Amino acid sequence: MSLHKLTGVIRVAPRAAAMQLLPQRNYTSHNAKSDHEAHFKHLALSTPKPFVFHVELNRPSKLNSLSREMWIEIKECFEHLAINPDCRAIVLTGAGKHFCAGIDLTSMMSMGQIMAETDDVARKGIVLERTIKLYQDSISSVERCPKPVIMAVHKGCIGAGVDLITVADIRYSTQDAFFQVKEVDIGMAADVGSLQRLPKVIGSQSLARELCFTGRRFEAAEAQHCGLVSRTFDDKEAMLSGALALAEEIASKSPIAVQTTKESMVYSLEHTNQEGLDHIRLINKLHLQSEDFAQAVAAQLTKDEKPVFAKL
Repeated sequence: MSLHKLTGVIRVAPRAAAMQLLPQRNYTSHNAKSDHEAHFKHLALSTPKPFVFHVELNRPSKLNSLSREMWIEIKECFEHLAINPDCRAIVLTGAGKHFCAGIDLTSMMSMGQIMAETDDVARKGIVLERTIKLYQDSISSVERCPKPVIMAVHKGCIGAGVDLITVADIRYSTQDAFFQVKEVDIGMAADVGSLQRLPKVIGSQSLARELCFTGRRFEAAEAQHCGLVSRTFDDKEAMLSGALALAEEIASKSPIAVQTTKESMVYSLEHTNQEGLDHIRLINKLHLQSEDFAQAVAAQLTKDEKPVFAKL
């Protein structure tokens, strides 16, 4: 687009018009509670920064191991945040001693009792298939959520915890964090995402298969070296501060630009470069006409204050 045409676009959407939108923005205050917070038993939600949601795995007495109820809550939570106009970035952490100890084995035993109610193999299989699909959809809801998700991991991240973090957009950890694809040690193959996503995240089939075949523990330094996490911090407090600062910066950008960027990058993971280019071209022929684009470019050209974008 030429500078002459771009200037014309900017004149159509002057910054004065953008400022008129400010009374409608209704930033969520630091101490405000989400209207869905009371709905969740094992997740704690807060809004520590404008347009930033903090989701905390909140089952510390069980080391945040994932029960069936918790799987369902994660899916419901991220499906809600996906369409919440007050949410532009999400930080996910774990309460208590560890980030996540994996799947709740007690919950698995309960499923075994349900299967024992019938001797028919086909009917047992249907129970298992529905449960696995529920858990897969729970993890995938994070990937489908258009808002960038930052996972901040401390101490143990085991089994289903690895499934959960591999679906994040950005991963931070404390220096004392450790990780294990643990499923092989309980006699099963991981079935909710690690085998599919971990090799892509770290970019090494060899290392991914070593970790998944052995279930060995690997520390934060190795996780950062292989790309599973992008930054490590001295302690949980420093990590949370860093994650929230990053989320706040992301939330200050155009929500159209950020969410389209995530959509294109997720799409391109499973498609050729040309398919990815076709996909973003189709989206941008609409989105380049948005007021966000005009306001952001105007701010760059005039060296003005950061633009304030309308809710999406």
